[in-house]
Amino acid sequence: MNKVMSRKPQTRPHHRPPTRHDTRRPGTPTRGRTTTARPTDLFADRLLAVLSGQRPVHWMLRHTAGSAYDDLARLAERTPLRTRGTTRPTVHDLGWFVPRTGALEVFARIAAGDRLRALAFRLEQSEDLRWRCTAVELATPSPQRCTTP
Repeated sequence: MNKVMSRKPQTRPHHRPPTRHDTRRPGTPTRGRTTTARPTDLFADRLLAVLSGQRPVHWMLRHTAGSAYDDLARLAERTPLRTRGTTRPTVHDLGWFVPRTGALEVFARIAAGDRLRALAFRLEQSEDLRWRCTAVELATPSPQRCTTP
């Protein structure tokens, strides 16, 4: 069945290009993906990139407040989440607690190779409504205990 359109095409002024009907900006996620990411997910990925050696520590400078940057710099010196080979560490599980409005305490399980590591950080929302990391901790492996008789 052939369908015939009876409407006349709209005329546009010839002195400017046609307007864009798609209001999304280039590069935004399309259907099926989440358009807004939670700050917990973003910061977990950012901290993971720094602690695995994929990004330099100063990449987090504007995203941290207080002594968190110094703590992150000390942790990143050893690149504790670096894996061997081509596999990259990933966020295995993520959870958070809201102690008060504008603050989040986040914990993440990081899969680095065949090991799971624990990462904890605190996010606080500043007056300009941006989230900043104010504390970061990484569970270090416990030293091997020698049990000698």
